[in-house]
Amino acid sequence: MPELPEVETTVAGLSPVLEGQRLTLVEPRRADLRWPIPVDLRQRMTGAVVTSLGRRAKYGLIETDRGDVMIFHLGMSGRWRIDPEEIEKHDHLLLETESGHRLALNDPRRFGSLDIVRAELLGSYKPFVLMGPEPLGDDFTAAYLKAATKDRKAPIKQLLLDQRTVAGLGNIYVCEALHMAGISPGLKGGAISKPRYERLVLAIKQVLTAAIAAGGSSLRDFVKPDGELGYFAKDWLVYGREGEACHCGAPVLRRVDSGRSTFYCSQCQK
Repeated sequence: MPELPEVETTVAGLSPVLEGQRLTLVEPRRADLRWPIPVDLRQRMTGAVVTSLGRRAKYGLIETDRGDVMIFHLGMSGRWRIDPEEIEKHDHLLLETESGHRLALNDPRRFGSLDIVRAELLGSYKPFVLMGPEPLGDDFTAAYLKAATKDRKAPIKQLLLDQRTVAGLGNIYVCEALHMAGISPGLKGGAISKPRYERLVLAIKQVLTAAIAAGGSSLRDFVKPDGELGYFAKDWLVYGREGEACHCGAPVLRRVDSGRSTFYCSQCQK
């Protein structure tokens, strides 16, 4: 599933093509993805000028001069294609700009979503209401994380994947950050000291920043809007490396927690 760095990379790829451009065509090619597509999305977006693009957690945001924000989620297999030679079966939304660019939102598994809300209501958009701070923002600190997990008996990995704790983290980057910080994924959140949380917060920020710089991780279907692959996967220290040697020499282990693979080193992570 595309995570925060992949969405950030997607937004960065779309911005030069969309920002400041008038949308001459907005064409949903089906009535739903994971959820129904708003029936007024075509009417509200056609003719509007895109004023900015952004991201909240794993959602991309496209704001217009009409005060609307189109919100997209890439689900498990979604990606944007810029100026595709042909329209494919799984291109479920088409956009055309006044400058002549065509964009297609492609989602074979249809686990993504499309929505549109007024900009002033974005903070009360249901998926955003209970979200924690952005992990790359100034509000995400060791003091915050220590307070948010106080007395919690749940494993730290589970707490980090909970969007109410911190917004946008996913399985790949949580595994990598916990390894970098030397913290066992099964350690209870409430048992972690503030100094260890300081290392963890720093690790999360470093891992995400490096992944964004590398264009994300090309896991299964994800590619950048220009068709290029993301290259952070070659820098994974534990994720997807079961049985391979950690930098300490011990083998990388894998277990399944709540249906998700957890990769870790029992020697480095305590």
